[in-house]
Amino acid sequence: MSPKKIVITGGPGTGKSSIINSLKSRGFLCYDEISREVTLQARKDGIEQLFLTEPLLFSEKLLEGRLKQYNDASKETISAVFLDRGIPDILAYMDYIGDKYPQYFSDASQNNSYDYVFVLAPWQEIFTSDSERYENFEQAIEIHHHLLKTYMKFGYQLIDVPFETIEKRTDFILEVLNLQ
Repeated sequence: MSPKKIVITGGPGTGKSSIINSLKSRGFLCYDEISREVTLQARKDGIEQLFLTEPLLFSEKLLEGRLKQYNDASKETISAVFLDRGIPDILAYMDYIGDKYPQYFSDASQNNSYDYVFVLAPWQEIFTSDSERYENFEQAIEIHHHLLKTYMKFGYQLIDVPFETIEKRTDFILEVLNLQ
């Protein structure tokens, strides 16, 4: 039996990575967000912001990585795998910038479904920017709306994670999943 694939999503700076790290510290298997990895590799190749200069190439690299994560998660022999973002996130970001993408992006989102999707809303008090995150808070809000729209388009029942401490947010997710 394939494990439950659980996505933690939300706009930039919403606390996804902190929750993923909290889940890891509690012994859960988590797959990290890969966009930072793609961004850092592009910088090594001399491209400062691949998403801004070549959004389709960046998104193709993300799709390749997220499909690999999805397939790897499907082969795990435990009950649940947490993923920092899912395949539909790619479409949401492409829609956010107003760029077109090939049909196989939508097909990948349709054909590789997740069991649960937890959404973290923009939260001004914890939002910060860094060298891999170019968005400001207002853009994070807009991205959040695109994420909601995209996941709902693929029929997901989204679960909103409340504004709380990392520990309480993690507890909430585990309670919903009966993994406490």
